[in-house]
Amino acid sequence: MAFGLQHATPEPLPGGRAHRCGDIVLTPVRDRPRTLWLADTLHALDVPDLRIAKPQRARDGRWIVAGWSARRYLDGSPEHRHDEIMLAALKLAHALHGLPRPRHLAARTDPDAVADRVAWGEADVPVDEAKGGRWFEVLAVARRPVRLPDQVVPGDLFGTVLFADDAPPGIVDFDPFYRPAEWGAAVAAVDAVAWGDAAPEFLQRWSHLPEWPQLLLRAVLFRLAGNALSPRATAASLDGLRAAAAAVSEIL
Repeated sequence: MAFGLQHATPEPLPGGRAHRCGDIVLTPVRDRPRTLWLADTLHALDVPDLRIAKPQRARDGRWIVAGWSARRYLDGSPEHRHDEIMLAALKLAHALHGLPRPRHLAARTDPDAVADRVAWGEADVPVDEAKGGRWFEVLAVARRPVRLPDQVVPGDLFGTVLFADDAPPGIVDFDPFYRPAEWGAAVAAVDAVAWGDAAPEFLQRWSHLPEWPQLLLRAVLFRLAGNALSPRATAASLDGLRAAAAAVSEIL
């Protein structure tokens, strides 16, 4: 087999896209440049107190074969352990510091990429009032310059970090963005309040981080714009974002 698989029966993992074959997980490739960048990055990454699902090369050295990529299997499942997810985001950002901006980011046109540019005032795209645009308009006027350097950061760890008892958190995947180091943690904090049953006061717990109010603002604007642009947005997702937006507004 291309990835060195034995004759194991593929077992679908939660979510339905990835399949486990023994110690290997196969995932269909939707975005080739992102997959190649992530494989090269995770292959070289070693982060203390984090488990990294190392990508698996095919026998001929390729990361992608016939539209599939492979990685090592990690035990665990997503849990609402929000402080640990925040720490994982910060540790991962620290480990990614110094990497050049991924070349594929500029070409991205998916809803999250567009929402990121809209949140930071780098693109002018209408945000549907019925899908989060009203809160976006209310909060956007509070944007102020963020005087922190940009770097590669993980922008979507909520629901993807794996926990297995007392083992370190497991990282199997993340979407890279080029923003201040603490922005990824701000997105995780907003997600925790919006969809992870965290109390609004959770946002205050991390107020020691630099430029925290403005990073939280960019994070919730990112999620509001993404919700408006996503064809999979639901009423429940918007309800959660309204709660997060209200919590952020109290901090500004």
